[in-house]
Amino acid sequence: MELIDVGANLAHDSFDDDRDAVLSRAAAAGVTRLVLTGSSIQSNQDALLLARSRPGQLWSTAGMHPHHASEYTDEVHDAIRKMLAEDEVVAVGECGLDYFRDFSPRDAQREAFERQLSLATESGLPVFLHQRDAHEEFLEILKPVLPNISKAVAHCFTGDEAQLREYLDLDLYIGITGWICDERRGSHLQDIVGLIPDERLLLETDAPYLLPRSLSPRPKSRRNEPAHLREVLRVVAESRGQSEEQVAALTTRAAESFFGLSD
Repeated sequence: MELIDVGANLAHDSFDDDRDAVLSRAAAAGVTRLVLTGSSIQSNQDALLLARSRPGQLWSTAGMHPHHASEYTDEVHDAIRKMLAEDEVVAVGECGLDYFRDFSPRDAQREAFERQLSLATESGLPVFLHQRDAHEEFLEILKPVLPNISKAVAHCFTGDEAQLREYLDLDLYIGITGWICDERRGSHLQDIVGLIPDERLLLETDAPYLLPRSLSPRPKSRRNEPAHLREVLRVVAESRGQSEEQVAALTTRAAESFFGLSD
């Protein structure tokens, strides 16, 4: 059984001491391919270098998370554009709006989001989207340009049924993380994850964040890692009334299609 983790922040410094061991544990758990998330100037570069070090196993994205939108300059825009020409870079982003934290001014977030969507249009690459507490404005910006974008995924979807249906109506892919394993705030996802068509369901850890709370025994460390994608798979399969083997196969095909990955 093979899995693809479509969103892991493997360039994060929490992995600096044991990154190879983390990848070995992932492979042992069946997580054989990973897309590493770029979300800042430094993480874009680090993720690309990591992807180059393991061809056929790792790929990366390049973009600017809304938390860093105030750093989005013409120079950053041009640097991301150049990275998008690299074979290892398979998507634009992580980009979008985050009005929950507001670490960057909202005007800056909107401008950075719009500029990165233009790069997705220009490059023909899919876009890796982030949205938190900004659903309406997010759609206002996204909808007009979607016809010119090859594919788009709502990364780490945590919304309600109405939001999910809106995204599905726009043909977005949906990324499900360990949020679905959290009985405090994510159990609603178990009721609606079955609405996602087989061909548009993606699995991701968002490691080192969002450690699945349903893991048993609970790891001593709160750091999430790609091997724990197996727990996300388990909960998603149970919630959808499908076998783990079915969900592993269909999400692998969906990830290959979305990112244009080779085996």
